[in-house]
Amino acid sequence: MTASVKLTERQYRLLDTTSKLVGLVLVAAGLEVGGSTPTGIALAIVGAACATATVFITNE
Repeated sequence: MTASVKLTERQYRLLDTTSKLVGLVLVAAGLEVGGSTPTGIALAIVGAACATATVFITNE
């Protein structure tokens, strides 16, 4: 059984834009603290996950 989230077009666009901006900020923060440090790598991974989170959400 798969649970899916359905959003209106406006809600989806807002969530999509917000998640991509948050992801971008986290990746930039990871580069700022050092891209090869454990903290930098963790921030980049979390940022990439945030930026792609809306791939799994269906809009109406």
